[in-house]
Amino acid sequence: MANVKDLRVKLFADGAEIEVIKTMAANPLIKGFTTNPTLMRKAGISDYVTFARDVLRVVPNLPISFEVFSDDFAEMELQALEIASWGSNVFVKIPITNTRGESAAPLVARLAQADVQLNVTAILTEAQVAEIAGVLSPKTACFVSVFAGRIADTGCDPLPIIANSLKHLRDLPLAEMIWASPRELLNVFQADEVGCHVITATADVLNKLSLVGKDLTTYSLETVEMFHKDAVAAGFTIPVSAPVRGGA
Repeated sequence: MANVKDLRVKLFADGAEIEVIKTMAANPLIKGFTTNPTLMRKAGISDYVTFARDVLRVVPNLPISFEVFSDDFAEMELQALEIASWGSNVFVKIPITNTRGESAAPLVARLAQADVQLNVTAILTEAQVAEIAGVLSPKTACFVSVFAGRIADTGCDPLPIIANSLKHLRDLPLAEMIWASPRELLNVFQADEVGCHVITATADVLNKLSLVGKDLTTYSLETVEMFHKDAVAAGFTIPVSAPVRGGA
């Protein structure tokens, strides 16, 4: 039976709603946080810096990642240096390419050599992991985020990609791989099994941690009860005729 206490993979919370972040920060199972511009936009964030400062007051010690948003590498570098100055627990998210498909590896190399803690993101291939591993500094903490959920969305099994990609980080003692964009809680145990260092998930996935180890017969009954309760609450009816007895 699966047990959360046996997990070696670290759980990070992914999101941009300050109240949710507060709740997750109080949970000892949560070891870090990630954000991205899409989640921030969905949460109605309009002032990036104010939001980041608010989050850092809530999360002063655990690692947290904030992403650059420029599409120009020179400006991206300036944004990265500014974000890095916000706190010692801050990691700067750099996308693997810009929107023109140009590799961010040269920028990642410069920032890594400048001791900027990085989270290289939007990675979907082993080749991308290998490229980034080749420019990271063994002396600087960093995350390499492989979007396993998006890989799975294409019908491809992400487990072999994660397993093979981990090999490229062997000579980087401060580099950790993140299983990003999980679709279900099972992914937490898959990430743990394959040896991934971190999995980052939104609250809707992490809130299912309470279900781990639940008796399936009991869960089946609760599901039936839910369907019945909702059907009654909705006032559904199906007119039926009296059953016909006998006959052909």
